Amino acid sequence: MFAVLILLALFIPYLSPYHPTEQNLSAFLQPPSSTHWLGTDQLGRDLFTRLIYAARTDLTIMVLAEIIPFCTGVLLGMLSGYYGKWTDRIIALITDTFIAFPFYLIVIIVAFASGAGERGIYITFILVGWIVFARVVRGLSASFREQEWVASAQTLGLPGIRIILRHLLPNVLPQAVVVLMTDMVGLLVAIVTLGYLGIGIAPPTPDWGTMISDGQPFITTAWWLSAVPGFAVVYTGIALSLLGDGLADIWRKK
Repeated sequence: MFAVLILLALFIPYLSPYHPTEQNLSAFLQPPSSTHWLGTDQLGRDLFTRLIYAARTDLTIMVLAEIIPFCTGVLLGMLSGYYGKWTDRIIALITDTFIAFPFYLIVIIVAFASGAGERGIYITFILVGWIVFARVVRGLSASFREQEWVASAQTLGLPGIRIILRHLLPNVLPQAVVVLMTDMVGLLVAIVTLGYLGIGIAPPTPDWGTMISDGQPFITTAWWLSAVPGFAVVYTGIALSLLGDGLADIWRKK
């Protein structure tokens, strides 16, 4: 399911003769047809073209916004779980401090401070996105710390950072990747929500949240304007969830 979405996003310039911002006011609010597979919006733009270009926008932001938080969270989680004591207490204090603030409150504050667009999403997720990875990896690292193979590495005099990167990381990474798939769903919903509220991706760049918002006034006469991008969000969320479950099953069998 996810591969189909990626392929569509990559090859949309060859699949559609329309540009995502191309307007044709003489063909506004047309229903799905052979000319426009999913119809047109209130400005006569082809909905299928905008839908797939929006997938490019939202999925790119989703992936890029996860890179730094994922790496940071996994590293801090391993340091906290392996060393424990004051290291664990400091990281736990920082984690609890960020958890005290609602995620969407931070998103909205940063979005208003930095302006609508991708920057606010990146800044917000760099600030708080690492928490979920740190908490999961911290528990795994703490349990692995008591294993014999870690004790053997310590007996051999290996430095702590080498044990973390060489021995702990390969063991915690599978579970962290599964959590990453789930977290991507939450981030996608946040991106779409910001677009719907008007503080996300700035028009005319296609975005699923903006498309849902733009179609809301026409929900009784042209329901597909909001329903189609809404379905795309649900489809992507299901695809990512199934991908995470599949990876978990594969690693569990190993």
